[in-house]
Amino acid sequence: MGKHALLSASSSHRWLNCPPSARLCENYEDKGSEYAQEGTDAHSLCEHKLKLALDMESVDPTENLSFYNEEMEQCACDYAAYVMELLTEAKKICKDPVVLIEQRLDFSRFVAEGFGTGDCVIIADGTLYIVDYKHGKGVEVSAVENPQMMLYALGALELFDGIYDIDTVRMTIFQPRRENVSICVMAKDDLLQWAYNDLMAKAKLAYEGGGDFACGDWCRFCKAKAACRKRAEYNLELAKYDFAMPDTLEDAEIAAILEKADELAAWAADVKEFALQQALGGVKYAGFKVVEGRSNRKYTDEDAVADTVKKAGYDPYEPKLLGITAMEKLLGKKQFAKLLSGLVEKPQGKPALVPESDKRQEMNIDKAASAAEDFKEN
Repeated sequence: MGKHALLSASSSHRWLNCPPSARLCENYEDKGSEYAQEGTDAHSLCEHKLKLALDMESVDPTENLSFYNEEMEQCACDYAAYVMELLTEAKKICKDPVVLIEQRLDFSRFVAEGFGTGDCVIIADGTLYIVDYKHGKGVEVSAVENPQMMLYALGALELFDGIYDIDTVRMTIFQPRRENVSICVMAKDDLLQWAYNDLMAKAKLAYEGGGDFACGDWCRFCKAKAACRKRAEYNLELAKYDFAMPDTLEDAEIAAILEKADELAAWAADVKEFALQQALGGVKYAGFKVVEGRSNRKYTDEDAVADTVKKAGYDPYEPKLLGITAMEKLLGKKQFAKLLSGLVEKPQGKPALVPESDKRQEMNIDKAASAAEDFKEN
């Protein structure tokens, strides 16, 4: 690709909600992260597995992947299997559906210089399938009203709508590490209505650096999040409570704090990391200094350690039962279920207080209280 679009599909949740952030982020270097590299590795493996499933030529990338492991292998295989299921479905309505892998999708008719890369696009008579793979397990991603997916769909329509007479768009987020397959089916006319009535105006503002700064969950991946004044003002509103003890606050006040608590913690962590990097670059903050943190001892050569200990007459290893994921990989899912289904349980999870928008079912209060006590005892 060579470059990233200013108004990319992957960052659309941010720039649609906070238009001026697009130009602001141009002033910050994209440093990347291990999580981003892991995601890139997973996408490369998914592409390879899907091409093999489609009998297309592909070079195995595993030896060049920094984060390759058994879990990533299984996720990529599951992704390929899911896409093949969709293709089978598409063939029921179209004799020769088109499958595009890692396809550049241009939606610049609606968003200035806008483009992105679709993991998998299937085009059939009447229906357009968009599949996006998410390797992350921290945040569950929904396909419903997902602007990234909608922009991909617009780009695919630009290429194929006239040929295949598409009237329906089916968008899927495939996120195996969260056991999440989120699907949103949308009429093409509704997608275009969103593009003309909402998207274009906000995209124009963002491209021109206009509009108002706004804070929300879209700040998570913003390159300017640590130094953004608007985000600081938003989080510092909590200071009006003077961080009083909970028993001095009214229920409504506690609810207000809960609403922002996670964002406040994330913001504080972002500021600390930003300040550390600035300090390492020579910036001095009054009352602070850079010191060496704690570290743990580690072997410089594990094989040499094992050989040395063996020669001294000791066993350097401890026997350990394979974990459930590794055991399932060893036996295969069917054999695992046959042999061990009666010996595996999924314990009740620790109670958590979350917004009502969370899709998990609400726990019975008595049951939740009992579970909380169990976790305290442990």
